[in-house]
Amino acid sequence: MWKYILKRLAILFATLLIVITITFFMMQVMPGTPYNNPRLTPDMIAQMNKAYGLDKPLFQQYITYLLNALHGDFGTSFQYANQSVSTLINQRLGISIQLGIQALIIGVILGLIFGAISARHKNDIIDGIVSIISTLGIAVPSFIYAMFLLYILGFRFPIFPVTGWGSFTQTILPTLALAAGPAATTTRFVRSEMIEVLNSDYIELARSKGMDDSEVVRAHAYRNSIIPVLTLIGPMAANLLTGSALIEKIFSIPGIGQQFVTSIPTKDFPVIMGTTIVYSLMLMAMILVTDVIMALVDPRVRLQ
Repeated sequence: MWKYILKRLAILFATLLIVITITFFMMQVMPGTPYNNPRLTPDMIAQMNKAYGLDKPLFQQYITYLLNALHGDFGTSFQYANQSVSTLINQRLGISIQLGIQALIIGVILGLIFGAISARHKNDIIDGIVSIISTLGIAVPSFIYAMFLLYILGFRFPIFPVTGWGSFTQTILPTLALAAGPAATTTRFVRSEMIEVLNSDYIELARSKGMDDSEVVRAHAYRNSIIPVLTLIGPMAANLLTGSALIEKIFSIPGIGQQFVTSIPTKDFPVIMGTTIVYSLMLMAMILVTDVIMALVDPRVRLQ
């Protein structure tokens, strides 16, 4: 098992190096400059380039940034004077993680429930309604749900706060908006898995022994349908990470997603690079956890 974990860690470390390299050189070709203040003279810009180390050869800048990034130092922000990017991210990271975890948990729980309901009512009206809802959940972007919830439950019927972060009620609308995608994906996956399980031979054997449908589903089908859902955690985490930036912007949530969005028009390259790397680390950590759980559940994974 440890050999398998070390192998996965080596792959993730190589992936991290690739992400840092691509992100660094993409920032070099990105149009625009962070020095948009018309009062800045060429001498002042030259002094700032020297202070940020931008006057050095490009390859030397890359090596310096790579070594610093591997130690958790992402440089100094252009937008926030004398503020390290690591400090800015640390101040907001917990909020984004909380939002993502809440959305993932709620989405998976709703998906498990509705997926089982849809499978047990295969091809009837309930299955049709759940299928339509899950299809919309996959097809419609999360920020559309955010705007809908904001209008209905925030303005039309002011039940929940529409902006900010701090109280539990302020987390409800953004969490629901972000959870729609995972809920829909889990619903469709559980439905197909449970239908396949319900048509298997051992389920027919259990029914022949006198077990009714509710007992069969509870004792056999549900458990065997849930295990493959673990493979969805990684991709759903990726969707949550990429979708949370707009959700945080819409609801004015002070997370790293909002910080990432605001850093783009100001050309704050260190913040853009640092946030991208942190997003990648969060995604890779989730994939590693998923791989380890799958290896524990199914020993055959370790042998492949």
